[in-house]
Amino acid sequence: MPALLQPTPDGFLRCGARHLIVSGAMHYFRIHPAQWRDRLRRLVALGCDTVETYVAWNVHQPAPGETTFEGIADLGRFLDLAAEEGLDAIVRPGPYICAEWENGGFPGWLLADRNLRLRHRDPAYLAAVDAWFDQLIPVIAERQASRGGNVVMVQVENEYGSYGDDAEYLAHLRDGLRARGIDELLVTSDGPARMWLTGGTVDGALATVNFGSRTAEVLEMAARELPGQPQMCMEFWNGWFDHWGEEHHARPADDAAGELATMLERGMSVNLYMAHGGTNFGLTAGANHNGSLQPTTTSYDYDAPIAENGALTGKFRAFREVIAAHRDLPPLEEHLAQLGLEAEPGTLPAGPVEIEKVVSLRDTPRFTRDAPVHPVPPAFEDLGLERGLLRLSRELEIARSSREDGPAIAPLKLYDLHDRAWVYVDGHYAGATGLDPAQAGVPHAERTDATDPAVLDLSPLADVLLPDGGHRTVRVEILVENLGRTNFGPRLGERKGILGGVWHTIRFHNDWQADPWPLEEMGEELAGLLAGGAPLGAAGDSVADGGAADGGVLDDALPVLVGAAFTADAPADTYLDVSGAGHGVAYVNGFCVGRYWNIGPQQTLYVPAPLVREGRNEVLLLDLERRPTGLALAEGHRFGRAGAVAGPVGAVTDAAGAVTDERDAGATATGGQA
Repeated sequence: MPALLQPTPDGFLRCGARHLIVSGAMHYFRIHPAQWRDRLRRLVALGCDTVETYVAWNVHQPAPGETTFEGIADLGRFLDLAAEEGLDAIVRPGPYICAEWENGGFPGWLLADRNLRLRHRDPAYLAAVDAWFDQLIPVIAERQASRGGNVVMVQVENEYGSYGDDAEYLAHLRDGLRARGIDELLVTSDGPARMWLTGGTVDGALATVNFGSRTAEVLEMAARELPGQPQMCMEFWNGWFDHWGEEHHARPADDAAGELATMLERGMSVNLYMAHGGTNFGLTAGANHNGSLQPTTTSYDYDAPIAENGALTGKFRAFREVIAAHRDLPPLEEHLAQLGLEAEPGTLPAGPVEIEKVVSLRDTPRFTRDAPVHPVPPAFEDLGLERGLLRLSRELEIARSSREDGPAIAPLKLYDLHDRAWVYVDGHYAGATGLDPAQAGVPHAERTDATDPAVLDLSPLADVLLPDGGHRTVRVEILVENLGRTNFGPRLGERKGILGGVWHTIRFHNDWQADPWPLEEMGEELAGLLAGGAPLGAAGDSVADGGAADGGVLDDALPVLVGAAFTADAPADTYLDVSGAGHGVAYVNGFCVGRYWNIGPQQTLYVPAPLVREGRNEVLLLDLERRPTGLALAEGHRFGRAGAVAGPVGAVTDAAGAVTDERDAGATATGGQA
């Protein structure tokens, strides 16, 4: 049976009639499954006829031989719901997706094979992809329009022209899709210039382009480089994402709507990236790299037309007005009533969240237990650890010496550290080293965290560890954090851990105990450790780095487990304000809602209504950097850099700290679109 969508020089035909695709991107793995239908209906209310989603391989195969299509991984159910709401579907199965998602969607366990080459015709890589596609593609194929479903377009790889030019690899993927039953239109997507298109396109797949501005110029390029075919923007970047330690991004609605209007007026089909961004729950956010790692925040709101909590923004209304010029849409309020939607989903009222107990994690069995010994510090991937923390431990001999500014102990040097490490010596917190996104605005050559090795000075502990001089044996413990594997560019597939070894005085030290901490799966265990631990006293003025500029002191209790609670009359969305905490991971009723970091710009974590219970709700933090001074519920996101956040709980602040509405079309700086 021929594909439902037929490309012609004048545009797409659908069932023989001219068809202008107006699609919206939303990723099932960034939305709580109980909210899928609501978000899809909001896409319908926007005026879209199609939904687009990536498929994140690492969501479905978190470990070798383990495959799931349940819960948030139930791609089939998501597509079925879209069909019930009258939406066509574009599916982009990768295997690479970028998407600001951990490792570009690739499972970390692939990297255990140090010789494997991602996105290449490497036989080991292709064998892994083929085995995965044998399970994935039938889920998509059986939902194609040719079989009575709604899938009308499937993409081959993703922006490959920004990575390589292995035509044999692309052909293998194309042929594999066809062999596994994909009958509908195949496409590729790449940047809007010849240099990208020459590497990323493949015969038998329609070429599309990704961009966010200069639409008229892109259309001229497309007419020249892609003649005789319909033009489509597969990713219209109408907003942008945030990195920890950088500014919050937003794009004026009228600017984005103007570009959309030009596309539609010129007959260019479009997929809004994003229509609804959603959330990087757990530790699934990826990272970019500009000389130093740039970890992406937990929120993937993207300043999209449909906000992270489903609210209809000013950009939604501006886009809907543009779309309505090309198709019949009822008045918005009438349309929402037909769909059973509210423009602004309800939230719990703002208010404090009572901290009930704080426990030092270092006094719990998880921190003190023995673990297998490895000749050298293993990488996360060697242990099958996708995300989280790795605890390394062994004994070392230290000695006291003298220098002009006082007593000294030779530093620890961590070679090829990815990404950040916290060091403890004989029960004393020595400090943190490695990546410091607080330096995100500093030129790479001037960053103090950009050196290799990462150095941790032990001299501040000289009077504590060796008050009488001499030397002795101490136990050194190191917590290593994966802040997100790179999702774009030549550093894709980077391994995590202390990859080059630990050096002290005159040599590398071997034989490290290594205990993986898969934090996303540890909510129940951490709650048990909190319940059984001895409570700490007041927070004091503790900080993680302890530098003189901070005016803080090293806190030997770190890291800490923090237990708190709030009550709800009924389940509703809320935002956990963690601006009074440091850096760590938050759980609500056992679910890992994500990473937080008070360096900003994100100061709140979205907690969707399906996670909230009527009555008491349990909050747990694992904080690596400080004992929180307070927690609260807010009625919207708060954005701001460290020290700049101001305004009452429940307000939203911009990057300068002023109270704003997060859905103000012109709230903050525009993202760097193409």
